[in-house]
Amino acid sequence: MTPENIEQNPDREFDLVLYGATGFVGGLTARYLTEAAPAGARIALAGRSAEKLAAARAELGPAAAKWQLLVADSSDQDSLNDLAARTRVVVTTVGPYLRYGMGLVRACAAAGTHYADLTGEPLFIRDCIDQFHDTAVDTDAKIVNSCGYDSIPSDLSVYQLYRRSVEDNAGELTDTTLVAWLKGGASGGTIDSGRVMMEEIAAHPSRGSILSHPYSLSPDKAMDPDVGRQTDQALQRASTIDPSLRGWVATFFMAVHNTKIVRRTNGLLGWVYGKNFRYREVMSAGSSPLSPLVAAGISGGVVVMMAAGTLLSRVPLGRRVLDRILPAPGTGPDEKSRNSGWFTMKTFAHTTSGAKYVCTFAGQGDPGYQATAVMLGESGLCLAFDELPELAGVLTPGSAMGDALTERLRAAGIAIDVSPA
Repeated sequence: MTPENIEQNPDREFDLVLYGATGFVGGLTARYLTEAAPAGARIALAGRSAEKLAAARAELGPAAAKWQLLVADSSDQDSLNDLAARTRVVVTTVGPYLRYGMGLVRACAAAGTHYADLTGEPLFIRDCIDQFHDTAVDTDAKIVNSCGYDSIPSDLSVYQLYRRSVEDNAGELTDTTLVAWLKGGASGGTIDSGRVMMEEIAAHPSRGSILSHPYSLSPDKAMDPDVGRQTDQALQRASTIDPSLRGWVATFFMAVHNTKIVRRTNGLLGWVYGKNFRYREVMSAGSSPLSPLVAAGISGGVVVMMAAGTLLSRVPLGRRVLDRILPAPGTGPDEKSRNSGWFTMKTFAHTTSGAKYVCTFAGQGDPGYQATAVMLGESGLCLAFDELPELAGVLTPGSAMGDALTERLRAAGIAIDVSPA
């Protein structure tokens, strides 16, 4: 994108506003934008405190010196409305989104402003769909959730597998499984989001079905594929997924969210993946002699954490216990730790013709921090500057930006490759 292209879009004061720029992941995203944004991009930083915003901008160096600062607060709808009206795209890292995010979605949907976030909260996305999808369609706003490690690798991997199957005339996708390998930690913000969802379900038990139902984010439940039970729990030999794999796999803690995003993409695109498309995600437990025990421990631990978290969230004493033992939101590892992280996702797909493919999606950097800042930053730039499908509403990365975002991430150093399996 050249400066000349940018000047052809003068309808708003800014091309992109980063909301939450003084937070940990917000700061990493701002740093990435100083390196990746095209010359002439009109960028602003937004948050609750003008003083903290000014300090954050100063730390970014000369590339951000002319970026404007906007004061906005999630508890002040007028400030959010003003922010959304002034920019073409809002990128937000302010979570938990179930607690702090709905007002900004409301503002962007009403103003016809594109939006990208990092949410891993199905309850929040379901509320966005129910309350603002139709408004966003009417204003041509793209409200794109889950633009970080939740859930871009999952969503774009399956999207590119679909594209390859069409290119090869290989039929529709059927059984498709993502296997995750990674080195990195869950952020305090991610853990806080999980906790807020547990509190919401403890207060409103019926909302638990949004987490448990595989198609709870579906755009049209009447059209959901009838492919039998699909569970996010896993404990099995890796070779049952593909003969090339060794060791055991376990429950992937992000599967409960990612799988719903992938299925929503399929629905938003008209169920193009296929009427028998089945999708799940698992996590490698390694290939050592102890891998069966490691896998069992991981899978059992995920179940125990979910159950214990929900129970503790029901009472004030339990919530205080969680306050003491969980990482605080807005915190994260040092630069050395972030740089030493990595992730590899291999998604194995079968098609109705009998063809088999694997998509490898891999990158350097802690997935929840370093890599997420790249994915979110490129999502914002993609929404601001790239030619995209006309689809509007509450969308997913794959449905809103599939090919354009894939090419951006490849150019940013993330490997996204599809090959026969």
